Amino acid sequence: MLEKIFHLSSHQTTIKREILAGLTTFLTMAYIIFVQPTVLTTDFAGHPTGLDFGAVLLATCLISAATTIFMGCFANYPIALAPGMGENFFFVSVIMALTALGVPEAWRVALGVVFIAGVLFLVLSLLHVREVLLNAISPSLRNGIAVGIGLFITLIGFQHGHVIVSKPGTMLGLNTHFISADIAVFFIGLIVTSVLLARRVRGSILIGILVSTIVAVLLGEIHFKGIFGLPTIEHQIAFQMDIRQALSLICLPFIVVFLFMDMFDTLGTLIGVAETAGFMKENKLPRAHRVLIVDAAGTVGGACLGTSTVTSYIESATGVAYGGRTGLTSVATGLLFLLALFFSPLISTVGEYSPITAPALIIVGAIMIQNVKKIDWQDYSESIPAFLTMVGIPLCYSIADGLAFGFISYPIIKYFSGRKKGVSWLMYVMAFLLLAYFIFIRARLS
Repeated sequence: MLEKIFHLSSHQTTIKREILAGLTTFLTMAYIIFVQPTVLTTDFAGHPTGLDFGAVLLATCLISAATTIFMGCFANYPIALAPGMGENFFFVSVIMALTALGVPEAWRVALGVVFIAGVLFLVLSLLHVREVLLNAISPSLRNGIAVGIGLFITLIGFQHGHVIVSKPGTMLGLNTHFISADIAVFFIGLIVTSVLLARRVRGSILIGILVSTIVAVLLGEIHFKGIFGLPTIEHQIAFQMDIRQALSLICLPFIVVFLFMDMFDTLGTLIGVAETAGFMKENKLPRAHRVLIVDAAGTVGGACLGTSTVTSYIESATGVAYGGRTGLTSVATGLLFLLALFFSPLISTVGEYSPITAPALIIVGAIMIQNVKKIDWQDYSESIPAFLTMVGIPLCYSIADGLAFGFISYPIIKYFSGRKKGVSWLMYVMAFLLLAYFIFIRARLS
C-alpha cells in the first residue's frame, strides 16, 4: 500500500529512511508547538489578545498534523507545514491595530482576515493565476520584508528574555538587573542552541528549549504541571472568526498582506526543498500546484480552528538532507504533531515562562536576516524601499506599518526615478490602499 501511494522504489528510498527523515523534520520544527501559543495569547506589550493558550496549542498541533499528512498523501512531497513564525507576529500586530481602532474582540476579526486570505490563496491556486501576484513584488522588497520580520522577532526575543526593557527617555535599553534567573535561563538556552546549530545537530532549537527548561526548574522559576495530558481549554476559539467585520475596508490591507506573505513563504520553501532534493525537472517542479493547494487549505483550516496562517516550513530541508524523498516523510512528521498533544501539560509549563522560548526567536531571526544578501543594493530604487521596510518593522513595532513603508515608497520612487516600466500595477493599487488606510482609518487614532 505504501509503495502504491508514495512510490518508494522509484524514489530510491525505504520506509525506515522516510520515517526517520520525518522524525528529523519534526525535531527541527517542534519549537513552534511551544512558541505559537505564547506568541498568540499576548500582544507585544504583554496584554492578553483574547486567545486561549490551550486552545491555540490544540489548534497548532491539529492543523500542523492535518496539513502535513495531507501534503504527504496528496502532493507526495516531504514538506511539513505549521503556523508561520513571521505570519503569527503579523497576526498579533493586526489584533493590536484593530483593538486600537476600537474593534471589539479583535482576535475574532483577525481570524476572519486569515480565513479570507486563505480562501483567496486557494482560489488563485486552483485558477493558476498566482504567478501574477507573485511577480508583483520585487525580490529585493520580498527579502527586505523577511529581514525586517527577522529583526522584529529578534527584538521580541530579547524582550521575552528580559535582556532589553523599556526605559524612560529612550525607547529601549539593556536591563540593569543583569544578574537574574530570567537572564541566566535565556542566555544558557541561547548559547546551547547556537553551539548545537554550529555543530549541525538535528533538533538544536528543541534541545535548547529543553535545556532552558531544566535550568529554569533548577532555579525555581517554574514548576511542572505534569508531563502527560491533553490541553486544558478555558474558552473556545474554534470557528469563532468574524468574517463579516473582516470584509470591511479597514481589514482589506491586512488581507492582501497575509495573502502575499503566505504565497512568498510557500514558494520560497518549495524552491529551497525542491533544489535540495533534486525534484526540479527542466526548472519546473512537478505537482507544484498541489503543494500550493495544500498550503492554502491549511490556512483556511487553521483560521477555523483558531490559529494564524499555515505555511510550508523550510525546516523540511533537514528531513530531505537525511534522505526523505516522498510524502511518507510528511506523514510521519504529521503523526508526531498529533502525538505531541498528549504532552500538553509539559508544553504549557514551558510556554508560560517566556525566557525559555525567547532564544528560539533569536535563532529564527538570525536565520531570516540572511536574506539581506539577496537585496539589490546597487539599485537604490530597489534597496531604499527594502531598507525602509527592514527598519520600519522593528522601529514601528509593527509588521503592518513597516510593510506600508516599503509598499508605499516602492512605486513612488520607481515612478519618479524613471523606472516605472518594471513596476506591476498591483503595487500602485497596494500603495493607494495603504495611503487611504493611513489617511482615513488610522487618523481615527489621533
